[in-house]
Amino acid sequence: MDRRTYTFLVASAAFLFFYLSLRALVAPPQPAPVANQPAELEDDAPAQPEPPDGAEPESASENEDPANAVASTSGSTEWYTLGSMAPSDGYNMLITFRNRGAGIERIELTARDPNGRLSYRRIDTRSGYLGYFAGQLADNVDGVLVNVVGPGTPADLAVAKSGEVGLEVGDVILAVAGSPVTSESEINDALKETNPGQTVTVEVARGGAVDASASPLLFEAKLTEHPLDLVRLAEYGGDDQIKGNLSRLSCLMTLARAGRKSIDAASRWLPPVGDPAKQIWTANTQAEQSVANTIRFETTIGSDVMEKVGGQPVRLARTYRITPGTYLVDMDLELTNLGDAPQELAYRLEGPNGITAEGWWYSNKISPNLFEGAAARDVVYQTTSAGHELVSGMQLLKRAKKTPKDPDQGLFAEGGEAGTNELRYIGIDAQYFAVTYLPQEAEPYFQNIGRAAAELVADPEEVERHKERAVNVSFFVDSEVSDVPPGESLTQSLRLYAGPKEPELLEQYGLGNFIYYGWFSFFSRLLSGLLHFLQNIVGNYGVAIILLTVIVRGCMFPLSRNAAVNAQKMQELAPEMKKIAEKYKDDMEGRLKAQQALQKRVGFNPLAGCLPMFLQLPIFMGLYRALSVDIDLRQKPLVSANGWASNLAAPDQFLYWGDWWDYFTGRGSGWLGPYLNLLPIIVVVLFITQQKMFMPPATDEQTAMTQKVMTVMTLFMGLFFFRVPAGLCIYFIASSLWGIGERTLVKKTLPSGKHFDLSDDVIDAKATRKAGGGEKLTLTERLLQQVNQKEPEQPADRPNKRKRPPSKKKR
Repeated sequence: MDRRTYTFLVASAAFLFFYLSLRALVAPPQPAPVANQPAELEDDAPAQPEPPDGAEPESASENEDPANAVASTSGSTEWYTLGSMAPSDGYNMLITFRNRGAGIERIELTARDPNGRLSYRRIDTRSGYLGYFAGQLADNVDGVLVNVVGPGTPADLAVAKSGEVGLEVGDVILAVAGSPVTSESEINDALKETNPGQTVTVEVARGGAVDASASPLLFEAKLTEHPLDLVRLAEYGGDDQIKGNLSRLSCLMTLARAGRKSIDAASRWLPPVGDPAKQIWTANTQAEQSVANTIRFETTIGSDVMEKVGGQPVRLARTYRITPGTYLVDMDLELTNLGDAPQELAYRLEGPNGITAEGWWYSNKISPNLFEGAAARDVVYQTTSAGHELVSGMQLLKRAKKTPKDPDQGLFAEGGEAGTNELRYIGIDAQYFAVTYLPQEAEPYFQNIGRAAAELVADPEEVERHKERAVNVSFFVDSEVSDVPPGESLTQSLRLYAGPKEPELLEQYGLGNFIYYGWFSFFSRLLSGLLHFLQNIVGNYGVAIILLTVIVRGCMFPLSRNAAVNAQKMQELAPEMKKIAEKYKDDMEGRLKAQQALQKRVGFNPLAGCLPMFLQLPIFMGLYRALSVDIDLRQKPLVSANGWASNLAAPDQFLYWGDWWDYFTGRGSGWLGPYLNLLPIIVVVLFITQQKMFMPPATDEQTAMTQKVMTVMTLFMGLFFFRVPAGLCIYFIASSLWGIGERTLVKKTLPSGKHFDLSDDVIDAKATRKAGGGEKLTLTERLLQQVNQKEPEQPADRPNKRKRPPSKKKR
């Protein structure tokens, strides 16, 4: 979070505590063919032939002389998928790859809950989902060229009126739900008013052919919920996208060192080799039960390029594999020396980027760094020596602006202390999800990793103020430089975890530190466990929060009753305290002494009413962190999954008003946020109601002013907490209703009569005789007299203590 948000939260918490303390004193979520066809022709180059199914792709070294082989940037761009969205296939992910760069373009989470619904869907859209097409404007007709069709998506399962099943690569989508489309964004716009489960008509030109003799195909597609696209290009970020973020494939691979040359600090690749995102790799997929689960990419960099860095030809290869029912991607990297002499080689593996930044304008992560906030996406890693570390996206943005020639922040490098580069994990941490590299299961840390650095995937000058929390970030790791003999390879096997931050799942992979509750973690874990227990009983988190509130407030009832008794005692002492205030109108020190003397004499402790507030603060902060961090509350509704308050871990979002006034209603830039929320308003109304019901009538101008300040503070509190999770507002509402009922009940059960006997008859007899024995003084008057009484003067004839003669110093 940025400094403004961090300061805001700290001030809000302090404000709330001060407010509650003062208030206590004053008012007591079927298999299809894999889409791996050539999609488009770039740079007018002929398409590369597709290898036969099940065959290993021929490497460049087998087809041509390695001395002439060059990592090509011309040729057809093709898209591939691993996994499926069909529930019967059992995959938790649907991953889209691109052969230009051999990187990951998109990861969609397709796991299902026991009811068959998506376990994790996008929360910023409630419209129906057709599929992802990597679409672009077709050449010969106004429409969207289909470059990929994910297995099990509504587009893959759509049925045409003429009997064809499923859209295919090369088709052109002309219209969706009756609206003409020319881009992927227009497809999404055409679906904005639809709902999951609804059937829409998709007008398609098969193979892109549209003429007088070929009529378009009309497909009927049944829409589904929108799966969470955990990794996506920046242009598909939706409402959570901000200006300045860059689109880049994830997990790119290139040479970090070859011959005598290494990548410069301000660059991402060796200049002769070029941008890895533009290089064409050959690809081959392997399927299991008709669903592709393995893909291998290869590319060769020949001597024409390698000679420029003092090296010889090399081949880069990489393999991705996924397993049904997991959020893991197994990755194998291979760097082969095709030359005739040994050469020093190292690879660079970039990390994922474009991780979902959902809710960045209201969600608040806590950084383990004491004086540094967290962004919506941060780089986290753990080494044997340093432990778990977090590098904030805002910190990377600040560094990129300050030192543009050296924007990356080094994490560790070779040659450091023992354990410095023993990397246990490194990844991107979001609010409820994580995408991170892990070593193989049997290895405690990565082998042969030389250095790592965090980087910004954004134009720092384009990122707008107050939207810094949503910046795109990533990282890279470089292998140790190895002397690779001819024909030998430098290899690395690792895993990529891309999934939810579920505590049990993270602990299984040694990622438990990804969940950070802050200072009140004990209360957060305790209350979170109790909340889940209650939800398993009642089946609704909203009701569970209410029951949790009742349990917490019920356990604190004895303290609350004592606070009510304390408030009644305060009211009884009010007249006497007023007399003291009048007596010492201009003497603050004397007034304080007299009031303390009175309170001590009658046995009254004014701080006793604050004790419940001290106990409620860690409970409040612990529950706030539990509701903000716990993924089980994400997309859990209060009433309806597609209606108001459909996500208890976010504001209730009753009405969109983001176009009204940016300073107050802007996404990220406004104090209130882009939605009108009802629950915080109800909270404020209940707080004011409590004040009016239980605050005693003002006895003087000072008390009246204090009560007015309390009302204004309550209104400001509603402003400060306008974007808190709906679940927390439910806690406040239930707690306020409990408080109203509790105070009403306690008032009826308080002991009758007065707690203090302040009559003139109860006076210390000895003190009365010293006062003259005649006229009786009230207790307050007598206490005032004692405070005013001067200390006895020292007798004049009292001998002074003999002073020691000065000691004689040795010469």
